[in-house]
Amino acid sequence: MTPPLVGAADIRAAAERIRPAVHRTPLLGGDGFWLKPEHRQRTGSFKARGAFNAVARLTADHVLAQSSGNHGRAVAYAAARHGLRATVVLPDTAPVLKVDAVHALGARVVVVPPALRESTTAELAARTGATVIGSADLDVIAGHGTVGAEIVADLPDVRTVLVPVCNGGLLAGVAAAVKAVSPATRVVGVEPALAGDAAESLRLGTLVRWPVEQTYRTIADGLRAPVLGEPAWRHIRVLVDDIVTVDEDSIVAAQEFLSARFGVLAEPSGAVATAAYLTGQSLGATVAVVSGGNVAATVPAGERVSVEHG
Repeated sequence: MTPPLVGAADIRAAAERIRPAVHRTPLLGGDGFWLKPEHRQRTGSFKARGAFNAVARLTADHVLAQSSGNHGRAVAYAAARHGLRATVVLPDTAPVLKVDAVHALGARVVVVPPALRESTTAELAARTGATVIGSADLDVIAGHGTVGAEIVADLPDVRTVLVPVCNGGLLAGVAAAVKAVSPATRVVGVEPALAGDAAESLRLGTLVRWPVEQTYRTIADGLRAPVLGEPAWRHIRVLVDDIVTVDEDSIVAAQEFLSARFGVLAEPSGAVATAAYLTGQSLGATVAVVSGGNVAATVPAGERVSVEHG
């Protein structure tokens, strides 16, 4: 039997559960364009919402996550708030800023080549018995859905919501929340053209995986996942109106626009939704989710010796 999709009741329950641990971010802007500034969120990205909701529902004492950085940081944060041990698997291309932030929250960090993230996580789970918190798990999706619920509460007339896409947990959650209240509002995913597996999946109607050698070409380090998570995909194929792509120059231009107009320092992954707006890929009153502000450092984690290597 196919598990049910996350619904409005799940998202309302998640909102109550995470209230003590996250910020309710206000919309910024006007005149037809607003930002949902999740770069102001705890841990510097929207990921705190889903991670905290998932960890709060566990009885385990050790949690495990694999991440490009922000999800791992959020799981480490949630684990620390609940007094749990955390292990985070990161790629050796992860920005030092993100690696150090995970360390600072008391998590054990294991660094591996990007192609070994999934297999290393599975091996660690089998060996340690830790509970894996996937970035597109249903409880994570419900937590991320609070982003969408807040958007439609603050701007009931929104016509288009633009959402960055990695594993798809944020897009799935936002779509579930928005469509439950405002079915006519368009929910559009945005990803780099160099990591366009989600756009291809939606176009073909079947889940497509891209090699990491392709997805790791983009500067948007938080959006390099080679495939959508299966639970997220089940939501996206039903609820999402479109997934569009933006090129690398548009991402940089969006970062500059966000800084100049709003004083927002967004990481490349956090700027892709704004890039879609600037390139004319939205209709009517638009909200772009700025998913994170953990701007990449220049030295990748693989060149540092302060982390444990897998």
